[in-house]
Amino acid sequence: MTDAPILSVKDLQKSFGAVTAAKDINVDIPAGQVVGVIGANGAGKTTFVNMVTGYLKPSGGTIRFLDRDITGIAPRLAVHQGLTRSFQVSQVFMTLSVRHNLLSALALARRKGGALLRPIAGPELLAECDAIMARYGLTDVAEHEASALSQGSRKLLDIAMAVVSGPRMLLLDEPTSGVAAEEKFAIMDTVMSALKASGTTVLFIEHDMEIVERYVDRVLAFFSGEVICDAPPARALIDPKVRELVIGDTRAQTGQAEAAYA
Repeated sequence: MTDAPILSVKDLQKSFGAVTAAKDINVDIPAGQVVGVIGANGAGKTTFVNMVTGYLKPSGGTIRFLDRDITGIAPRLAVHQGLTRSFQVSQVFMTLSVRHNLLSALALARRKGGALLRPIAGPELLAECDAIMARYGLTDVAEHEASALSQGSRKLLDIAMAVVSGPRMLLLDEPTSGVAAEEKFAIMDTVMSALKASGTTVLFIEHDMEIVERYVDRVLAFFSGEVICDAPPARALIDPKVRELVIGDTRAQTGQAEAAYA
């Protein structure tokens, strides 16, 4: 990991009419860092990610990626720049096999031609597909339709499809959402190991504080469209504002009240 920011966000703003969804967001993310984004529903997490990846145009501020201004860039062009994402709901072809899903994604990324659902799969593409399936623990379900997969395996497939273009930075929206409790750590171990091996910078939205504590280098805590804490997890998860406004620990508020009257 280097100190040079791969992503630099300055004074980012987003308003929907009279509603402010993002305000004065200033964040620099170094290459190779793993950043967790936390906050209650409506705190501005997804708005932030959508602006960074081009799905929403900011009302103000700038976004620089690899020292290029990408403010308001189209999502397709963001992918070409090396910035990609996955969504909370897996974006896979449910009636196609795991192998066919990956081959379709690879064909698009490598511009190999052929119809989306009938990609031209030469030996090199097939070998690359096999390597990706091995990296993401999908070899044993290669011929299974996506609809038949567990939620955890479907998440792995979705993320594997998102990284076939070799992104420099990947943004994940709740990678463990809907995943069984007994699967979540194994899924994240697989994903983070693969992304670390490729040197990919990672930013992910997550509600599960166990996942945040275990996998991230840094936490961005959002509340009412603003970043209220930017710190390593050991500090962020005990911050009084984070505990009260994000985690929902009423003891933090009670403690503050007791201190005021002490």
